[in-house]
Amino acid sequence: MKTIAIITGASGGLGKEFVALMMDEQLDEIWCVARNTQKLDNLKAEYGDTIVPFAFDLSKQESIAGFKETMAKEQPRVAYLINNAGMGETLGSYKVMSTEMAHEIIRLNCCSIVALCLECIPYMQDGARILNISSQSSFQPVPYLNLYAATKVFVRNYTRALNVELKGSGISATAVCPGWVDTDMLPQNRNGEKIKYPGLVPPKPVAVKALSDAKRNKDMSVYSVYVKLMHLLSKIYPQKTVMKTWVRSIRKYIETE
Repeated sequence: MKTIAIITGASGGLGKEFVALMMDEQLDEIWCVARNTQKLDNLKAEYGDTIVPFAFDLSKQESIAGFKETMAKEQPRVAYLINNAGMGETLGSYKVMSTEMAHEIIRLNCCSIVALCLECIPYMQDGARILNISSQSSFQPVPYLNLYAATKVFVRNYTRALNVELKGSGISATAVCPGWVDTDMLPQNRNGEKIKYPGLVPPKPVAVKALSDAKRNKDMSVYSVYVKLMHLLSKIYPQKTVMKTWVRSIRKYIETE
């Protein structure tokens, strides 16, 4: 029986850092899931035959079904499931959100994570780890990123509750809650203004901390002093105050809408 890690959203940013970390684990294969075939091919060229690419769009039910069929056929031992795939709306008003986009975000950010957990847990043994990528934005409501933030609340609460249910199995589930991570997904300008991201960090230390916390069976991983402070403040201050402060900080990026 082959021992594998499964990483979604593996072709860049935080996902690619997890791929690099998994190369140091005792694994037969690393199953890398992403939408972009070319980026998956590049990943395999960089890291070699340990990488098994899957060009799945996890917001689509047919991709989830394809993943399920592959698991049933291969019967692997899953040592790590890292649910990193996700998407969000551009910073701005709800007015620019279509129903179709909203459904896609929810399916990818929420439904696919639950589906992969449910499909993978039967293939896990004592010592297996689940890492689900949530966000600092799960600590409070976030106007002008309202749907993305709401899906990350779901991920955090689902993961922590799942971790309790897994007690006694030897399997742990960790909600990874980074702040702003410096990847290609972040827009650099908005309404002619260069966007400043407080507490911006590179992806590698976030991934390293997350893996370390997962191995210690922690149900949450929070990297950086800044994000830990934001977590604390979200508990101390009323959410209305936190939201008002946030809106003031981004007003120049959205005021012309």
